[in-house]
Order: sequence, then structure tokens, then C-alpha cells
Amino acid sequence: MAITSFPFIPYHPAKLSEAETQDKAAAYYKLMDSRRSVREFSDKRVSREVIENLILTASTAPSGAHKQPWTFCAISATALKKQIREAAEKEEFESYNGRMTPEWLEDLAPLGTDWQKPFLEVAPWLIIVFKKIYDVKEDGSKRNNYYVSESVGIACGFLISAIHQAGLVTLTHTPSPMNFLTKLLNRPANERPYLLLPVGYAADNVLVPDLERKPLQEVSEWYE
Repeated sequence: MAITSFPFIPYHPAKLSEAETQDKAAAYYKLMDSRRSVREFSDKRVSREVIENLILTASTAPSGAHKQPWTFCAISATALKKQIREAAEKEEFESYNGRMTPEWLEDLAPLGTDWQKPFLEVAPWLIIVFKKIYDVKEDGSKRNNYYVSESVGIACGFLISAIHQAGLVTLTHTPSPMNFLTKLLNRPANERPYLLLPVGYAADNVLVPDLERKPLQEVSEWYE
């Protein structure tokens, strides 16, 4: 380790037997393999405390130079969710009716999606993730952040995992372009919208596409 003047503290990771490690890995895979993207939400209340803990979990993600270049905007206000839906559907309508290529639309067909996004109002919470391109110091000067998209992407993965672990559902929504979110939420110039996640309980009798995930041999290469 390089010599540094910054303090270090002892770290005490869990000490598990090989069998315990195997069991935990298998159990977590089983949990996450049950995760599905859901587009039909219940309006059942989810407490702010739950959302706070989900965001705190996302914020434990590693980031370039530990700059933590993210802001999580949590929205439950009915009027604001309505504005977001209207703006998102405007962009989505344009995408489904001209912006998307025929191949893209063909790939989306099995999912049964269209430009209408009622879940943006029905879900009790929207979490909109912004990436910070740079930080602003107290004197107004800029300080670079590093590997911003990679860092925020990892944090979003943590967030999606935490949502599922809590018994809630979500959907990765990326209306394009997303600049309207910057305006509606009055975000500063150093932030860019990255991902929108509706969060809540699944609607009763919700249906999801009958999809299969690629098997291990198609998503991995081994060098032993």
C-alpha cells in the first residue's frame, strides 16, 4: 500500500466457512433471480424511512476516488409526479412514433410497452438519480469527479437490489431526452439525470413478460 497521510482504520469483514459462503452466494442469487421489472404498481403507502434506507444502501456503492458523484431525488408529491408523467410521456410518444428504429421497436414488442407511463403517478415514490459531472467548492470553483457514469451505475445496481430485498418493485425508466427532469426538480448545472425508478408494491395480480435470462455459459468466460 502506498504511504499516505490520510487515516486508515481496521476493517473486519465477516469470517464465514466455505459452506456458509456457498450458501449465502446461492441464496442471494435465488433472491435476485426472482426480481422482475414491474410496470403495474399499487398505490399502497411506503414510508419515507424505507426510502431513506434504500438510498443509504445505494450510497454505500464504490465510486471513483470516493467522490460519490450522485444525488437521489425522492418524490412523493402528487402534483410533481403528475408533471413528471406528462413530460415523460411527451418524450416517449416522440420516441415510439419516430425516434426509435424498427429494430428497436421489434425488440421491445415482447415487453408490451408503449409511450403511456401511468406508473409515474401510481407508484408512491419516484427516485430520480442524477450524476454529478463535477463538484462545486465553497468558493464556486469546480473540482472534477472521476468515472462518474460507472460509479453511478454501480450505485443504481445497489439501489435496485435493495428495493427488491425490501419486498418492493421497480422499473428502470429512461425517457429520452431526460433534461426536463433537471428543470422540474431545479437541479444545479453540475448534475445530469441518469435514471428514473418508480418504487412501491406491485399491483394485485400483476403480470410480467415470460422471459428467460441467459444461462451462465452465455454470460461468462472462465480462465482457471
